[in-house]
Amino acid sequence: MYDFSYCAPTKVCFGRGSEEQLEGLIAERKCKCVLLHYGGESAVRSGLIKRVRWALERAGAAVVELGGVKPNPRLSLVNEGIKLCKDKGVDFILAVGGGSVIDSAKAIGMGCVGGGDVWDYYCKKRVPQGTIPVGVVLTIAAAGSEMSKSSVITNDKTATKCGVNAELSRPVFAIMNPELTASVPAYPTACGCADILMHTLERYLTGGETLKLTDSIAEALMTTVISSSKAVMRDLSNYEARANLMWASSLSHNGLTGLGNDGGDWCTHSLGHELSALYDTPHGAALTAVWGSWARYVYKNCLNRFHRFAVQVMGVRPNGTCGELALKGIEAAEEWFAGMGLPTSIKQLGVKPTEADLKLMAEKCAANNGGSKGSCMKLHVEDMLAIYTAANK
Repeated sequence: MYDFSYCAPTKVCFGRGSEEQLEGLIAERKCKCVLLHYGGESAVRSGLIKRVRWALERAGAAVVELGGVKPNPRLSLVNEGIKLCKDKGVDFILAVGGGSVIDSAKAIGMGCVGGGDVWDYYCKKRVPQGTIPVGVVLTIAAAGSEMSKSSVITNDKTATKCGVNAELSRPVFAIMNPELTASVPAYPTACGCADILMHTLERYLTGGETLKLTDSIAEALMTTVISSSKAVMRDLSNYEARANLMWASSLSHNGLTGLGNDGGDWCTHSLGHELSALYDTPHGAALTAVWGSWARYVYKNCLNRFHRFAVQVMGVRPNGTCGELALKGIEAAEEWFAGMGLPTSIKQLGVKPTEADLKLMAEKCAANNGGSKGSCMKLHVEDMLAIYTAANK
């Protein structure tokens, strides 16, 4: 195992009616002006935004609103939010939504401190020096951004999707009522389930050292996601399944499931980001579209981990060689994706990249990762192109 430092400072308020604690949380912080940041019309139609606005006002805070966050959140809206915060004297940002809204809120918060272009943080030209604090009312279980140090946004001028990891960007609190996710339709729910599993799987499938207890936690989380996803797809109103997925979302990406290892592989996320950036595809679906091709490309270099994943997570009977079992585990994972209506190839995403498009994505993926990426196997641009090509067949 590797040595590690771990801090997960986000206060979690979990369960039915937990959004009723918002007023007290804002009052405790003595917030004077809050940016209420959210996405589409569903939160407005449901009355959630109105209830949140009333809670903020009862806590004595002035409220400034900025809606319109889209999946794969845009830099242009982030810059609009930064200007709004500076003009109105915002001292707290409340994200009401899922990972896209939270990531956008984090970007706005960091962009308000230190001057310069916030995109510099995402393309690794500068390191964030501070942030306006961010709180969350979570409405979608997927990205885990409500407890993570990560934020990913898309530069809509260049079709480039990049992320930044900064401890200072972790939300100060996260209100998580599983009931608020019950209205999420089947396909976005499935995409969220895939994203949750991938956040731990990226850490679990590693070529470096590992820690036994962390492996056990990771395996329990992944098997819970798989069983809960099947339950929720049968009944989208299943509270128990929604609750398990919501909590798994947070634990999968707050660092817990990677403690003691080398940080994980993260190639699938990098490959998926380029697909989302170019075609604006749902993040979870982009991941499942390339994962199988990536896994078959690298598994021999990380055979023991793929073998363990097959047996401990996917329930493959341990009869056969390590290589045979590893491949059965990959197939079982793809069957799970397909069973939820998710793509297992780029073509199934409904896009038709040309050879030039595939080459462009591979080049951008390599460039955005300093030339190479991976723990199971170090991938360079030619490897990334081979994976994209295999996924496109």
